[in-house]
Amino acid sequence: MPAQSMEELVSLCKRRGFIFQGSEIYGGLQGFYDYGPLGVELKNNIKAAWWRSNVYERDDMEGLDASIIMHRMVLRHSGHEATFSDPMVDNKKNNKRYRLDHLVKDQKADVQARVAELMGVDPENFPALVAALNANPAQASQVLRDAGVRDSFSGEVGEWTEPKPFNMMFKTTIGPVADEDSYGYLRPETAQGIFTNFKNVVDSTSRRLPFGIAQIGKAFRNEITPRNFIFRVRELEQMEIEFFCVPGTDEAWHEHWLEKRLSWWEAQGVPRSKIEILDVPKEDLAHYSKRTYDLMYDYPTLGHEEIEGIANRSDYDLGSHTKNQAELGLVARVEENTDSVAKLTIPHPETNKPVVPFVIEPSAGVDRAMLAVLSEAFTKETLDNGNERIVLKLRPHLAPIKVAVIPLARNREEITSVAKAIKAELQGLGLGRVLYEDSGNIGKAYRRHDEVGTPYCVTVDFDTVGKGEDPALTDTVTVRDRDTLAQERVRISELASWIQAKLR
Repeated sequence: MPAQSMEELVSLCKRRGFIFQGSEIYGGLQGFYDYGPLGVELKNNIKAAWWRSNVYERDDMEGLDASIIMHRMVLRHSGHEATFSDPMVDNKKNNKRYRLDHLVKDQKADVQARVAELMGVDPENFPALVAALNANPAQASQVLRDAGVRDSFSGEVGEWTEPKPFNMMFKTTIGPVADEDSYGYLRPETAQGIFTNFKNVVDSTSRRLPFGIAQIGKAFRNEITPRNFIFRVRELEQMEIEFFCVPGTDEAWHEHWLEKRLSWWEAQGVPRSKIEILDVPKEDLAHYSKRTYDLMYDYPTLGHEEIEGIANRSDYDLGSHTKNQAELGLVARVEENTDSVAKLTIPHPETNKPVVPFVIEPSAGVDRAMLAVLSEAFTKETLDNGNERIVLKLRPHLAPIKVAVIPLARNREEITSVAKAIKAELQGLGLGRVLYEDSGNIGKAYRRHDEVGTPYCVTVDFDTVGKGEDPALTDTVTVRDRDTLAQERVRISELASWIQAKLR
């Protein structure tokens, strides 16, 4: 049974070293999390699976790792400076600050309905309700009070201020002088680094349409109210593709990527039955989007929330950067019906004339992916003896530890030396992390590795070294299966190939 509440996952993540609160010894820093010994392994395995699927296994993809800090002109002309904001409201009673849409969404149904009624908006159309509140700040402030909107922290009806836009980009100075000409932004998304490197990639790889550029990297969003563990944070990591195609073929490619991404999630253990496809209404689309599919995963406690967006960005970004560079005199101006070549165009594969390609963007958050993978893998089982066990039934390629090698007696050199040799051999296979586990208690070791998702435990015992009751078991080990609990004796000489076959 997958996790039924976020509290179960948070408890497991802290207890077993997956995720810790950032700056915890100083009271923690809201919206920032640190990935522990097992968390960093799982996170890296998710990223490796994504990269393998989208870069190595395709012939139409290149990789990139762009800078985190960006020139302010990039984010001005991409539209982020003007539009990358959320409406916020303050409660004067306790000086708590909230994102307007989150505040209203968290209210009881009758309060939400009252807000919609007072604003003259259909209560079923939540995006329209938020838009109406944001467009009429003075009225919104009074409506929130009259409808009895309660503070999420205190539970009391708040004294709400007018909604105000809050730009979520982190601003930083560049160089020793802090003035208006020396600042930049930490990128709020990885996409713009791809767009600004579009021509560099084309020139250095001789790519022709259609092709994509993939990137995994950090992004930073100064969320008003980060919440729900690692679901909404201020420092996040994205797995993002910008797939460039001929205008007019974009809708077919949009459908192609929708299917590809659903298949990938299934391969990570997140079933399609747990994902709803939201065709985002036009009034709720981002400023750059022609059409967007949001994949909404059914998270424990949270319900259906976005795990990935697949957007048709049309030619918005490359067109905007090309236009603004032309106006700044950096490149030749792009004119319709001419053969002028500007920086962010590419030859049409049939006419060879320069064209600004359309872009399909599948964009998934690593942190949200990890939360979904953990949720699906989290399983509670009642054993035959009546005891309950928690086990993470992770797909083997995602498991932080692939194999644990356990000596039955940690103080017997003849046993530990064999165990260490086996560990070294298995580690050399390139499977991922192989752990030498010498806790001294085989039962506790098994339970620990169940909880962290280790597919196989290899136990070296007295029979292995010829000091047991059955000479036939000499040079064999016991291999325990995480999911079935079955135990099998395997010869040491055959163990490497046996493990490789199972993990494959």
